[in-house]
Amino acid sequence: MPRLLTAFATAILCLTFGAGPVMASDKIDKTVETEKATIHVATFADELDHPWGLAFLPDGRMLLTERVGRLRIVDKEGGLSYPVAGLPDIDVRGQGGLLDVAIDPDFKKNKFVYLSFTEPGKNGQNGTAVLRGKLAEDMNEPRLTDVKVIFRQHPKVDGSGHFGSRLVFDRKGHLFITLGERYFDSVRGQAQDLDSDLGKIVRIWPDGSIPKDNPYADDGGPEGDARPEIWSYGHRNVQGAAIEPKTGKLWADEHGPKGGDEINVIEPGRNYGWPVVSFGVNYDGSPVGTGEAYAPGMTDPIYHWTPSIGVCGMAFYTSDAIPEWKGDLFVGGLAKPRLVRLEYEGEKITHTENLLTGLHERIRAVKQGPDGALYVLTDSSSGQILKITGAD
Repeated sequence: MPRLLTAFATAILCLTFGAGPVMASDKIDKTVETEKATIHVATFADELDHPWGLAFLPDGRMLLTERVGRLRIVDKEGGLSYPVAGLPDIDVRGQGGLLDVAIDPDFKKNKFVYLSFTEPGKNGQNGTAVLRGKLAEDMNEPRLTDVKVIFRQHPKVDGSGHFGSRLVFDRKGHLFITLGERYFDSVRGQAQDLDSDLGKIVRIWPDGSIPKDNPYADDGGPEGDARPEIWSYGHRNVQGAAIEPKTGKLWADEHGPKGGDEINVIEPGRNYGWPVVSFGVNYDGSPVGTGEAYAPGMTDPIYHWTPSIGVCGMAFYTSDAIPEWKGDLFVGGLAKPRLVRLEYEGEKITHTENLLTGLHERIRAVKQGPDGALYVLTDSSSGQILKITGAD
C-alpha cells in the first residue's frame, strides 16, 4: 500500500511539481433532501489541485488525475499515494494538462492504464494525446512502465483551450476519445473537416490501431482523405461521455458557446453540427455559423441547456444502493456549479433535477463506484472527491 501523504507533504510535492501550494479546503458532510431520495454528501479526499479524471481499480481503489500533471492512487479510505512516476512531458496551461484516466477492461491481467493529456509540440503548439502504460506499485513508489503514446490529435495548435477529452471503453473493448476543436475561429471550422481530428470523437483499439469497421477506416470520406480513427464529427468540446447500459451506445455531453450545451447520442459517421449550427451564440452575441439550430444532414442533440451550465462528466447510475436513482443519468456543471440528475426514456430526456447547488462547487467528473456510491470531483485548486450515498 502506498504511503499516505500528510498535508505538509502534499504541499511540498505541489511546490516540487510546479503546481503551487494547494489551499486547505473545507470538508463537506451534509444530508440533502432531493426530489426522490435523501442523500448524504461527504468529503472522501481533499487537498487536490484541479482533479480531472477518476477510474476505479478492481480492488475498489481509485486512480485520480490532477490537471497540474499528477496521477494518484486513492485508497479505500481516501488516502492519497505519492504521484505515480513515469509520465511524459505535459503542457500544463489554461485548460490543458493531465486530463482523463481509464483502466483496461482486462486490467487484472495486463495492468494497463490509459491517460489523456496535453502533449507539447513545436513552437508552442500542443494537442490532446493518449498514452498507455502498465501500473507498477512498489510500496512508496508507484509508477507507469512500458509507456507508449497510442494516439495524437492531428493537427497540433498553439492554444490553451478545448482539448476534450474523455476516455471510454465500450463493451467490445474499443476505446473512444473525445476531442475539442481548440476554440479559435481560425481552426474551429476543422470540426467539419474529415482530414482533421479537431472537434471529433475517435475510436481506436487499446494498442492504437484502427478498427476495420470505423466509418472512414477505408478512407471513405466525401473527399477520400478522411482520417480513419474518426467515429463522429462536428463537436465543440466534449467533456463527458459514458456507455448507456441498455443499448451499449456512447452518450456524450458537449460545451456550447454562450448557450447551447448539449447531450448527444453518438452514432458512427454522424455530423453533430458545430460550428455550422448551435443552440447558442458566440460570446460577443453574434450568431454561430448559419445562425440556425438545425440543418439538414446534421444530428440534433437529445437535450440542450440555454443558458449554458458548462457540462462536464457523465455517469449512468445502475446500482440499487440508491434505488430511487437507479436508471438515471448524472452530469456535472462547471459554469453553473451543480450536479444534474436526468431521467430519460429511450433517447428522450423527460425530467431534470439540479443537485448540490448550495455547495457552490464546480463539478468536473462523476463516476459510480463499485459500492454503488456516486463520486464527484470538484474543480478548484482545493478540489475534493465527494462521496454521495443514501442517507441512513
